[in-house]
Amino acid sequence: MSKPSIPKGTRDFGPKEMVKRNYIFDAISTVFQKYGYRSIETPAMEKTETLLGKYGEEGDRLIFKILKRGASLEKDLQKSKNGKKATYAEEALRYDLTVPFARYVVQNQNDISFPFKRYQIQPVWRADRPQKGRYREFYQCDVDVIGSNSLLNEVELVQIMDEVLGKLNINAKIKLNNRKILAGIAEVIGESDRMIDITVALDKFDKVGQVGVINELNEKGISSKAITKLEPIFDFAGTNEFKLEKLEVLIGTTDIGRKGIDEVQSILKNLIACNIKPDSIELDITLARGLNYYTGAIFEVVCDDFPSSICGGGRYDDLTGIFGLKDISGVGISFGADRIYDVMDDQNLFPQNIETILDVLFVNFGEKEALYCLGLLAQLRANEISSELYPDSAKMKKQMKYANEKGARKVVMVGETEIANGILTVKDMETGEQASLTIEQLIHSCVV
Repeated sequence: MSKPSIPKGTRDFGPKEMVKRNYIFDAISTVFQKYGYRSIETPAMEKTETLLGKYGEEGDRLIFKILKRGASLEKDLQKSKNGKKATYAEEALRYDLTVPFARYVVQNQNDISFPFKRYQIQPVWRADRPQKGRYREFYQCDVDVIGSNSLLNEVELVQIMDEVLGKLNINAKIKLNNRKILAGIAEVIGESDRMIDITVALDKFDKVGQVGVINELNEKGISSKAITKLEPIFDFAGTNEFKLEKLEVLIGTTDIGRKGIDEVQSILKNLIACNIKPDSIELDITLARGLNYYTGAIFEVVCDDFPSSICGGGRYDDLTGIFGLKDISGVGISFGADRIYDVMDDQNLFPQNIETILDVLFVNFGEKEALYCLGLLAQLRANEISSELYPDSAKMKKQMKYANEKGARKVVMVGETEIANGILTVKDMETGEQASLTIEQLIHSCVV
């Protein structure tokens, strides 16, 4: 029998890792709730037709399709080649949380009050090539508002990003752009009908650089003349105000480019009123977000010395229209919990005492002593103090090793003398000091 293992691009998380992951989930969900967002969940599986065509050609290739029960993949692929309907994959694992959310809104539109503000923390799956910071199964923490065109929603999302980063002590830059600006650039260089090809290539700028982007544009058939006109955007440096001035000259005469510039200016102006530091958000003209459904402002959060973004999102004007509900605009962002975990772990950003998952461990000296400790445990737990009794009357060395592995703050020893006197011998595991305390004193020492 082969050694048990897990699929590439997936991970197990033990108790110590889960304490850290839950710290991230709790911090993010607390901020979401503070801004009035409510939680929902959607199934791990969606109908394949729900997902396909929403993420672009590259995204469609990364969708995990589910083989229909009893279906033969080989026979169905042959059917597909012969022009017949293939039935091998009517369902698929969700690629993200945004498209399922749009489906949810349309399906439940009569029970929703608009604008609808929701957050969702669940796993998603992508048939990607595993590498550092990129997994095939990972958690997204999404927050969206749908049913409102107001740019104040974009402003609020930047506030949320800024607050989450501060709460987790992550030093990162929030990047902003607008798909209308990109559309204006495509129009100016004479390639309006190649907008998708241009944005997909630009979205790889941070990974492959200017040469890599130009090579991909050449491969896609973008004219050399258009590429030459595009090249100035690779050198957009300076303040946000300076970049906007350069954009005014470059695309200000196009209607869609003008609208994109105005939207960015409005967002940046309102952020000043929210006390967001100007240097915490950067206008990045090469930011494209390759997903097809974005139509307005787009966001990305990047950290130094980390290969991938830890948050991204943007405005989508008619995603629900794909499912039959027209003219409902939305905007949202998604935090990648797994990437955030990697950043925080690499940079030692988790609180020092985060692995302390047990307040009190009672040593087990035998049946009589254990019975006495059960009543004490009930009192501690009634006061929200995490506590447990070692289940067996084992050697002290073994029980103390267990206490260390559980990160117990205090170890309580109750023998015949302690029972007779109504006291507890308590060892502080951090200082090594021992004291004789009553149960009331122990409770007080744990809650202060």
